[in-house]
Amino acid sequence: MKILVIGSGGQLGRSLCDLLCNHRIVPLTHRDLDIVNLSAVTKAVESFKPDTVINAAAFNDVDGAESRADEAYRTNALGPRNLAIATARIGSRLLHVSTDYVFDGTLTRPYHEYDSPHPLSTYGSSKLAGEDAVREMNPRHYIVRTAWLFDSTGNNFLNRTRILAASRERFALVSDQFGSPTHVAHLAKAIGTLIDTDVYGNYHLAGRGGTSRFELVKLAFELLAIRVELEPVAANSFPAAAQRPAYSVLTTIQEPRIELPSWQEGVEDFARACGRG
Repeated sequence: MKILVIGSGGQLGRSLCDLLCNHRIVPLTHRDLDIVNLSAVTKAVESFKPDTVINAAAFNDVDGAESRADEAYRTNALGPRNLAIATARIGSRLLHVSTDYVFDGTLTRPYHEYDSPHPLSTYGSSKLAGEDAVREMNPRHYIVRTAWLFDSTGNNFLNRTRILAASRERFALVSDQFGSPTHVAHLAKAIGTLIDTDVYGNYHLAGRGGTSRFELVKLAFELLAIRVELEPVAANSFPAAAQRPAYSVLTTIQEPRIELPSWQEGVEDFARACGRG
């Protein structure tokens, strides 16, 4: 299969290129292709003629999106729309990566694929608009919602906290917001499984189970033997521009049922990659 990976310079894009090496991969970074430009997107898709396009590009600055809404919507909504138009024109499939932040966090059970989205932030709204555009413009689509991505090299919350621990004696970490931390390699493998099917639609692919950022870091630091004081605090201790869901744990009821390893297994893989102790 010939796969065009959009956003190949990001942590998910890099992992996809590494783990889908049994396919013919064409990686494109933002420098190679600006997905906001429809003519450029059309030219690239028609030139490479991929069987599948994976869109791993996104505006991921959740708080920044509140003051840069135009930029967030261009990348997270207009960009996927352009990809959907171009791929539909040549009969290619499109896999678009979305987020748990399309939900408002009011449920007390994990969100599945048929729960109604209701985003609280500009970031979440822009990602939902991207989902809607993909559904409308290309029937041969996969929309993959995931959450709290981390690995040992990327610019993500868990890895930044690990690096900062070298110069910090204490961290205050939010303990009353819950999500599904997802190891990037686990997500990339699940995406590889999904695109081997022709079963289109919505999928939740995230680390199995749910936890808080406090518990996430606590486990990682225990495995890495990092001795730093961790203090659990409420989310309102950290005023932020964007409102986040208090509970956005994801689960799947969609067939084919593709379940990722637990978030704890993801942290174990993270610790092994970082070097325990």
